[in-house]
Amino acid sequence: MNETKMNRGLKNRHLQLISLGGVIGSGYFLGTGYVLEQAGPAAVLAYLLGGLIVLCVMLCLAELAVEKPISGSFVTYAREHISPTWACGVGWAYWVTWVAYVPSEMIAAGIIMNLFLPAVSQLWWAVFFSLLVTCINLFHVDKFGESESWLALIKIIALVAFSIVAGLICLGVIGEQGFIGTSVLLGSGGFAPNGYWSIVLTMVIILVNFQGTEIIGLAAGECENPAKSIPVAVRNVTWRIIALYIIPISLLVSILPWDKASLEESVFAAAVNQYGFTGFGAFFAFVILTAAISCSNSGLYGAARAMHALAKMDMAPKSLGGLNKNGMPSRAIWISICACWAVIMLYAFNPDSVIYTYLLAVSGFTGAIAWISICWSQYRSRKAMIAAGTADTLQYKTPLFPYVTLFGIWSQVICLVIMAFTPDLQEAFFTGVPLLIAPMVWYKLRAKRRAALAR
Repeated sequence: MNETKMNRGLKNRHLQLISLGGVIGSGYFLGTGYVLEQAGPAAVLAYLLGGLIVLCVMLCLAELAVEKPISGSFVTYAREHISPTWACGVGWAYWVTWVAYVPSEMIAAGIIMNLFLPAVSQLWWAVFFSLLVTCINLFHVDKFGESESWLALIKIIALVAFSIVAGLICLGVIGEQGFIGTSVLLGSGGFAPNGYWSIVLTMVIILVNFQGTEIIGLAAGECENPAKSIPVAVRNVTWRIIALYIIPISLLVSILPWDKASLEESVFAAAVNQYGFTGFGAFFAFVILTAAISCSNSGLYGAARAMHALAKMDMAPKSLGGLNKNGMPSRAIWISICACWAVIMLYAFNPDSVIYTYLLAVSGFTGAIAWISICWSQYRSRKAMIAAGTADTLQYKTPLFPYVTLFGIWSQVICLVIMAFTPDLQEAFFTGVPLLIAPMVWYKLRAKRRAALAR
């Protein structure tokens, strides 16, 4: 792939915050209530296990991205180290994931704005945010990185502020409740009220929340100094994600009884509201709006780079591999945003659409497939280099190879097996499988037809 025309305008801080922007969406602020309903305070352990899997995947990605820093990276790595057929399936499935997920964030933003300005319908707000995100993605990549940095910073500040307030409430420094200690944490059935198996089931769901970190790899082709920036960004993002999930949620379950968590409102706002800090609830409404825009921004970025990579590898129309004068894959961005608009229109005409629900549900499956591909590609790449005696030339090596890599692969394979046999998760699994298999079948049939014509 010729990446010389890609605009390498992303700085190290852009790279870190783009990935954070993709992983801390409105679903984190709104959907944590569902996680607590399933596992209670033990959800903290599920987040820790999910964070460990993230660390393994990102360490594998760092080795690959430093060795070959190209846009649309993990799709290309899958083609080179696994097979072109697998790469086609993974790339298209990943693109569909973001095309389904980005509209959900835009619709969430529309719902929030509709609460403030009910005269304007949530659909028009969703369309407005779609246009805003499109414009940001069509700018120079450094402008995109700058805007995403500020959007991500708002979310990080909100989580830090919540952690401080919740910690002071727990210690009895503020509020009238006095010292809480572990009375709330263990007061409604203990640490694992629904059993420890619920931790495993919740961990599967939590991996969906962590998706977006792999955008670092997709951005590698537009990074100023990949060999320096990518390993630093991977290490920092991984630990920051763990901190921004584990610490706030640990404090959340320490001040809010888990059986009072719900999907009706942000549990973070509900937690501080019950102690009299009602102004914090309005602040979190703004933060959720910011999170929705930020995640849409990062998601569209990831979808467009995946589409660009597919086009460059002749797995999508070649015209989608073109770059505009700013070095941006504008055609891939436009086709991605048009697909997002189509999903929004589908939602507008049928809010209970089964198709929309199914598309949204597969994000867990396709995200796990993408992460497995990253670890699998790194495993085969390193094995090949060891056999050729060139492994010492790597500028960055995944530590504790092959144990880190194999844990990243098999832990997620187990997650997929659990999805297949868990009634609540089967829909996501059996909807995601065809989206992976269909492009692979299409690629194989086309290759056979071309071979037949060439004879």
